Amino acid sequence: MLEIKHAQKTFFRGTPNERAALNDLSLTLDGGEFLTVIGSNGAGKSTLFNAITGGFILDGGSIVLNGDDVTWLPPHRRALVIGYIFQNPARGTAPNMTIEENLALAYSRGKKWPLRKGVSKEDRSFFREHLARFEMGLEDRMKDTVGLLSGGQRQALAMLMSTIARPRLLLLDEHTAALDPAAAQKIMRITDEIVKEQKLATMMITHNIRQALDFGTRTIMLDDGKIAFDLRGEERKNMTPSRLMEHYSHLRVM
Repeated sequence: MLEIKHAQKTFFRGTPNERAALNDLSLTLDGGEFLTVIGSNGAGKSTLFNAITGGFILDGGSIVLNGDDVTWLPPHRRALVIGYIFQNPARGTAPNMTIEENLALAYSRGKKWPLRKGVSKEDRSFFREHLARFEMGLEDRMKDTVGLLSGGQRQALAMLMSTIARPRLLLLDEHTAALDPAAAQKIMRITDEIVKEQKLATMMITHNIRQALDFGTRTIMLDDGKIAFDLRGEERKNMTPSRLMEHYSHLRVM
């Protein structure tokens, strides 16, 4: 479970450019809940993710993950329990290392393994099994360096790396936006399957309203650092992109 309570973050305080990026934002995300996050540029989406991962310390409020207060933890400590996939497929993987070496590093995250040389036979078999589900032939290329992969292949690898050690929270920052339509569709299918199988608490930023409503269990829209509305259940099920935008426009003029 993720609990964000009264999060406050103001940039450029005391200057003409002062901006409240998070404005008393509170949010609770249960285990297995898949939350899609929408909003215009500057609404606070990336700021919210940076607050969760420790990109900065909040001016006020708290962040609790599975009962542990992580508000003051540095980013590398949070990274042990939070999976994060970026929009750019080049981020999140080491291009000069092989596929299996990248997976081995991800698999050992947060574990106290004795130092050993190379990748074990058991781990290699485990990685191969999981790569095969992507239907991209990656299981037959585990000795290839990641820099040789296409954007879609790298994003599939990043998805496996972020979830192979079963994080407490998975953050997806427009992780299909830079892919061609076919690759984006495949990555979203894989994302949906993994989140459901592992019952991962997941947050996904997207500018694609249709995608925001088709995937996940809940949708929030941010505006001026606050939650403008929170859709779930039958209300979300019956929502359409056009009706959602009409609802948002109505809120903006109130």
